[in-house]
Amino acid sequence: MHSTVAQLIRGFFMGAADIVPGVSGGTIALVFGIYERLIDNIRLGAAVLGAAVRGDLSEARTRLTLVDWLFLIPLLMGILAAVATLAGVIKRALEDHPEPMAGLFSGLVAASIIVAWRLLRDANRLHIIIAAAVGIIVFVLLGFQSEAIADPSLLAFFGAGALAICAMILPGISGSFLLLMIGMYAPVLDIVSERDMVKVAAVGLGTVVGLALFSTLLHRVLESHHDRVLAVMIGLMIGSFRVLWPWPDGVGIVSDETAEAVDGTLIEWPDGNAAWPISLGVIAFIAILAISLIGERMARRDAGRSAST
Repeated sequence: MHSTVAQLIRGFFMGAADIVPGVSGGTIALVFGIYERLIDNIRLGAAVLGAAVRGDLSEARTRLTLVDWLFLIPLLMGILAAVATLAGVIKRALEDHPEPMAGLFSGLVAASIIVAWRLLRDANRLHIIIAAAVGIIVFVLLGFQSEAIADPSLLAFFGAGALAICAMILPGISGSFLLLMIGMYAPVLDIVSERDMVKVAAVGLGTVVGLALFSTLLHRVLESHHDRVLAVMIGLMIGSFRVLWPWPDGVGIVSDETAEAVDGTLIEWPDGNAAWPISLGVIAFIAILAISLIGERMARRDAGRSAST
């Protein structure tokens, strides 16, 4: 029961992060020390789905038993609970207090970079170079936003779903901003509001296929190139400061009514209202480091219980 409650809490924090542009649930999974375990279980779940699609029900049942459902289901429930209860609250806070909220999330990501760096098994100069290069590339790319694509095809909606779900499990990448960069956010928003179920199904199928393929790839590269992959993720988080920098407009948000992004990628020096963003950033920084320590203890305890059963 205690482990289930802990997973619900982890999932709730991950869901809250997924709501925020520039922050992902993958960042929080790293902080809690469950990222690699999460990717492994998603990969196993994808294998179950693949076997079922091929019609090999015996293999599907066998693979089904390999998935750690006691880990995955409470996590998913926590994510859904956060999205259901916090989406409106966080969006209003982003609209009404953009600079303080940006400061808060900047502190969160800054601490997450430190947490991720501590996960490197053998940190060296190469990892610094990789993180810096990826950070610069992402920082530049986040400055681009494409106009909405007119009348996208079903294949475009499929691809949008696949890209968005990959972004959600990568630290430092926001699915909404990725869709904005390729001009697919407004079309996806429109088909959901219009209940165009054929196109919604295309997006949903894209998310399933994208998650299955990407989780398998990510699991393999983490096994064979653990530190280099983590260095890339650190770079993603560094680059996300293009979106999270508090001044002049705070975190960029997306309007439900206009389906347009409020520009949150401009970079300016603080004006006279810097106290709240900086204060909240420091609080978030300290809180995330504390949560990381607690998460490490919880992960070790859960691993110990799994080994004893």
